[in-house]
Amino acid sequence: MKKLMNGAETILAESLAGFAAAHEDIVVLDPSGKFVRRRDLRTGKVALISGGGSGHEPLHAGLVGLGMLDAACPGQVFTSPTPDQMLEAAQAVEGGAGVLFIVKNYEGDVMNFDMAAEMLTDMTGIEVMQLVTNDDIAVEDSLFTTGRRGVAGTLVVEKIVGAAAEQGVGLADLVALGERVNRQCRSFGVALISCTVPAAGKPTFELGPGDMEFGVGIHGEPGRRRAPLASADEIATEICEGIVKEFGDVKGRKALLFVNGFGGTPLMELYVMHNSARRIFEAHGLTIARSLTGSYVTSLDMAGCSITLTLMDDDMLALWDAPVRTAALRWGV
Repeated sequence: MKKLMNGAETILAESLAGFAAAHEDIVVLDPSGKFVRRRDLRTGKVALISGGGSGHEPLHAGLVGLGMLDAACPGQVFTSPTPDQMLEAAQAVEGGAGVLFIVKNYEGDVMNFDMAAEMLTDMTGIEVMQLVTNDDIAVEDSLFTTGRRGVAGTLVVEKIVGAAAEQGVGLADLVALGERVNRQCRSFGVALISCTVPAAGKPTFELGPGDMEFGVGIHGEPGRRRAPLASADEIATEICEGIVKEFGDVKGRKALLFVNGFGGTPLMELYVMHNSARRIFEAHGLTIARSLTGSYVTSLDMAGCSITLTLMDDDMLALWDAPVRTAALRWGV
């Protein structure tokens, strides 16, 4: 294992310190390291908080800022943050309009955010609601989930809901909007090389030089099937046709195409996948109205990618286009 680190036991704390220093105009790191928050906190808006295990950077800390999250709680690598992290983050950023927890559908995350929500209400009386993302169509149940996993579509939800929160939309309406976006969002991933967790020092799973894993999770969980390595067009066809099948008739619809790298795939290859996916979706009568390509919801150093398609209406497109200023996404400002 080759990693740029001083030790597995300090990598998260040192990474967070570096992240906060590099983006000190946008974020502040809690002195205890429990959460990252917006520097320019606003009163009178719903506070959006997300989080999860580290190793998926820039998700979630890289999405803290204007037009997206107010705080993010990083757990240890591939490990859910604890309820006290979420509680302290909520108390630090709540601005008088309530709190919305955005949670990827993993059992540890869901359980701990549930506990934090109950604690927050009991201790402070602050109104808190939760929104669970479950966009991964690869498998119905995984090692760490009941039901579908929340993966790259979480970014889409956070961007659209974050823009609405910035405009002053209330808590219940934000939940309804987020649920609508989540329902219109489907993702599917493929891995070419496993990730290596620093504390483990070896690959999470083994793939032969001529193999790939279809439907892999963002923690290296097994996918739908193992198959011989294929061309980009063949991989994109299986993924995109599966997504279209989930939606049914998509002819005439507008969509956001998000090709996401898992951390170990060059941008050149991601654009090859974007080219293939766009062509396949357009053949089904879809209009790709917006695109995002890059490594945003990663799995440490895993090679591979996911494709996320979100069916968009005009209101959702306007919220996607709304100004955002975070470490990872920045436009309109």
